[in-house]
Amino acid sequence: MLQPLLHDLVSTVRAPTSALSGQDGQIRPVGVQGVFAADLRVLDRAVLRVDDREPEAVAYAPVAAGVTSFVSLVRWLGDPGPDPTVRLTRERRIAGAGLEETITLTSTAAAPVTCEVTLEVGSDLAAVDVVKSGRAEAGAGAPPLRAGGNGWRWAAGGTVVVVTGEGAAAAAPGTLRWPVAVPPGGSAEVRWRVRVTDARAAVRSPVSGLEWSRPSVVADDRRLVRLTTRSLDDLESLRLRLSAGADETFVAAGVPWFLTLFGRDSLWTARMLLPLGTDIAAGTLRVLASRQGASVDAATGEQPGKILHELRRRNVFTGVEGDRPFAYYGSVDSTLLWICLLHDAWRWGMPVAEVAALLPALDAALGWLRADADADGDGFVEYIDHSGHGLANQGWKDSGDSVRFRSGRIAAAPIALVEVQGYAHEAALAGAALLDAFDRPGADGWRAYAAQLAERFRTAFWVDGPSGAHPALALDGEKKPVDSLTSNIGHLLGTGILTPAEEAVVADLLGAPALAGGFGLRTMSTDDAAFSPLSYHCGSIWSHDTAIVVDRLARAGFAAPAATLASGLLAAAEAFDYQLPELFGGDDRAVLGRPVPYPAACRPQAWAAAAGVTLLHAAVGLRPDVPGSTVAVTPLVGAPLGAVSVAGLRVGGEPVTVAVDATGAATVAGLPASLTTV
Repeated sequence: MLQPLLHDLVSTVRAPTSALSGQDGQIRPVGVQGVFAADLRVLDRAVLRVDDREPEAVAYAPVAAGVTSFVSLVRWLGDPGPDPTVRLTRERRIAGAGLEETITLTSTAAAPVTCEVTLEVGSDLAAVDVVKSGRAEAGAGAPPLRAGGNGWRWAAGGTVVVVTGEGAAAAAPGTLRWPVAVPPGGSAEVRWRVRVTDARAAVRSPVSGLEWSRPSVVADDRRLVRLTTRSLDDLESLRLRLSAGADETFVAAGVPWFLTLFGRDSLWTARMLLPLGTDIAAGTLRVLASRQGASVDAATGEQPGKILHELRRRNVFTGVEGDRPFAYYGSVDSTLLWICLLHDAWRWGMPVAEVAALLPALDAALGWLRADADADGDGFVEYIDHSGHGLANQGWKDSGDSVRFRSGRIAAAPIALVEVQGYAHEAALAGAALLDAFDRPGADGWRAYAAQLAERFRTAFWVDGPSGAHPALALDGEKKPVDSLTSNIGHLLGTGILTPAEEAVVADLLGAPALAGGFGLRTMSTDDAAFSPLSYHCGSIWSHDTAIVVDRLARAGFAAPAATLASGLLAAAEAFDYQLPELFGGDDRAVLGRPVPYPAACRPQAWAAAAGVTLLHAAVGLRPDVPGSTVAVTPLVGAPLGAVSVAGLRVGGEPVTVAVDATGAATVAGLPASLTTV
């Protein structure tokens, strides 16, 4: 089976509900089109007709978070002549556990217009993993039951789906009909809605207000303003909370496959949003701490202190649905990223009492790093799937063929990934800083761990390649360096595991054409045998990966490669209507002059949307130094952005404005009296 394509569909999202349709607004029983409630497709069709004919689509546009408008023509109605006089607007709005549409017919015809509007709806109640696999069959759902005189109802496995139309007649099974009359120069509306109740849902809508600020941005490069606006709309639409437990909010990973809690994705997104406030970081940290591993379970990858990878309605490997959501722990980096986020949120001003409440979870996470992260005792953090049905690769590049030698050969587990060693080094130092700050023992031991890890890394990971010396992608099960050149090395910057001279070598490689010749940072160098521009992890470009590396290059003072990558990502944003996809093709910029879509990429996707915020933050470079004492401002001089001014960044809960002119000179306003710049 082939995974359904996504790149040309229109998504309307307000988590946990999403709708994917054609650009005409029609939802047809093909591929991944449908209305989804988290992990279930609750409608697999919603086809609108006027007088038994489909309107002719001419335009669509996002209106706001969770709202999309589609415009069509009804040329067989109205006045004769070349100009259309009757148009149809279909405004789709996600509202809680459901969807509402307002269908408006507008006429400039000289005479009244009468017609019949019909809507054909259906539900297959297919699990999202079945849809993703391509195994879902059109029309496989049970026939609907009548819900009063104006609607239809489907029910299975604790899920109830009800479709109703205001003033409609429920005619043939799954069909709603409205008689419509439009006066000359006037309009007429009809409305329908779908409501979902699901007793077994793992996630639901948040109850709190927005957890971050929406900054005001002025920039010479208007693309940055547009990207920030669209990114923040998408991030707002992806907010979720768990169905069971506290009302803490986190950001779901992406639509349609990952509209749930993902450890790595939710952590990175919260980390990338820290310049806009610490509330989403605090919620994410607490939600994941509440599901922190407590025992050893090879089937799920759970280990004491480990942070989960994903939470699902059912076991995505076996298809079995239990009494509780399925928690899977097959991620080697989520625990390390949890520690780093707690540290960074503390530096950005997360209230001390909230940080202190999470210190037991910090102890447990550090305990995992000490006890279970290094199964064979060689001093490196590694992974292997002991269950036989989980993820073979457990870093962020988690496809089965992502860890490959320069020759193209796939590496055998256990695997010690390059960036994970950097995360471990950073987490050890972050943990030490928190232990010191809160008068807890053990900080010196973690600083010693970090120093020893850096030395081991220097000996084991560096290899020579066509572009010179560089850190290998990984060590394989025989401790041989997997010698391909990949974007993973960019995540080492700022972790402390590299010397300044080594960081300079890495920065040069990141800005060279083999990795940076596309519209951002390629996941694998064009010099490697496995490179393919549409390989999921061996040649494509991921939005978040590029933005994170841009930020780390800027922080380390490597303006030229940061500017090269930022320029490519901004050009990609423009090509994708400022909604950056999860990933796109790694073709050279000279091939088509625009990026090639990756056909199955999620949009919106959390850390891709957060990439817009990270680019903005990299441009102005405001960073807390000592919590409650100093901040540093290191703007990205030489970036293609020109002058940038951002009002609404938050440090210690207070709004701060940073303005950077085209030369890189920065001014800061609004800092609390307790803070100074360095």
